[in-house]
Amino acid sequence: MADLIALSTKVVDSGVTSEPTNRTTGELSEIVPGLAMVESFSHSVIWDSGDGLVAFDASHANTGKQVVEAIRGWSNQPFHSVVYTHGHADHVGGIGAFNADSQSRSASALQVIGHENVAPRFKRYRYTNDWNVSINARQFGGIRGDLNEIMTDIRPVSGPKLTDFIPQDTLDPTIEVSDFASMKFGDTTVEFHHARGETDDHLWSWFPEQKWIVSGDFVIWNFPNAGNPQKVQRWPIEWAAALRAMIAKQPELLLPAHGLPIAGKERIARVLDDIATALEDLVRSVVQMMNDGETLNNIIHTVKVPDATLAKPYLRPMYDEPEFVVRGIWRQFGGWWDGAPSRLKPARDEAVGQEIAKLAGGAEVLMRRAEDLAASGDMRLACHLADFAGWAAPEDPTIHEARARVYEARRKQELSLMAKGIFRGAARESEAVIKAALGEK
Repeated sequence: MADLIALSTKVVDSGVTSEPTNRTTGELSEIVPGLAMVESFSHSVIWDSGDGLVAFDASHANTGKQVVEAIRGWSNQPFHSVVYTHGHADHVGGIGAFNADSQSRSASALQVIGHENVAPRFKRYRYTNDWNVSINARQFGGIRGDLNEIMTDIRPVSGPKLTDFIPQDTLDPTIEVSDFASMKFGDTTVEFHHARGETDDHLWSWFPEQKWIVSGDFVIWNFPNAGNPQKVQRWPIEWAAALRAMIAKQPELLLPAHGLPIAGKERIARVLDDIATALEDLVRSVVQMMNDGETLNNIIHTVKVPDATLAKPYLRPMYDEPEFVVRGIWRQFGGWWDGAPSRLKPARDEAVGQEIAKLAGGAEVLMRRAEDLAASGDMRLACHLADFAGWAAPEDPTIHEARARVYEARRKQELSLMAKGIFRGAARESEAVIKAALGEK
């Protein structure tokens, strides 16, 4: 067992991240007697309630069985309940392994607690299954090869390729929570609080007697995932409010679904306040510029989070990043149009690329300029020109070989997993063109 509290105390108090904080070892560590955490994708927090084990999150479909095996090395008590902190696949996909374990022990039916929006989320995921499988493959497809370089503490899910984004054996909640619920497990009261943040179906749990909080993804030991470019709306204002509500409880132990547990009332309050303040400041700046009539273009390139804030061990932009959150705030309050009239009803990208190539003297000219810009470090402009060239010459392997190089260079320059995944996806698009030209599959 790892001493996770000692590690998190060292990291938070020093502000130095010399060891991984978002670990996915599959190992169980006891935090205090009767309470443990399995570090996985996502974690599962396990509590011996006296009436049986209560698990907060079931991890991913590829890791659920490993998580249950780790729990069984710690306790043989039957599962009483599984709590979904929210309905994301990495938190609910492993429920089949928990249910199979319960059935094998001839225990009473497994109780599943979740917010009332979880079941509708599952329906949406199944309706858009292939889309969700593809975007998750892209989101997590850009970090292999960089794990020892930059992303040592965020690892992609391992295991077979999933054809069902939400596995068929994923259970809907049997007990649905609206805004608040208080339940008894043995002699202990647990409160379930709903708040919107990363999702609209999120619950955080409060143990009043023990002063524990199970925070789900309100704390992820990275900059808040409030701006994912491929996913539905997030709510940074409500996210910050939820963190403020947690601070008001004066918790002495905080158990997140990603990253390390944190102990100590003052230390927890400091971490939660830093995350809340970062979100509040970002929202305030974006909304002020919107009220002043600024375009999204100006806002994106103006609103920043201070480097000192992003250097904090629990606010590093290595999963989501502030620029994407800015776009999410704009979308929440301003819709999808970015303010540029030509992009309200645009021409096809291919037509724009072909026209610009004609003006420039050919796709080759655009591509050479893109490579020059990339070499000078102007990756943003380089990618624009690389796309124009690729659109103008959609089947030219030489153009697409250069485009793939530009996007690989861009990927390596980025910190956030989301940016890395999308830029690696762009390189793969061009690699597919090259393979087609060579007659390869």
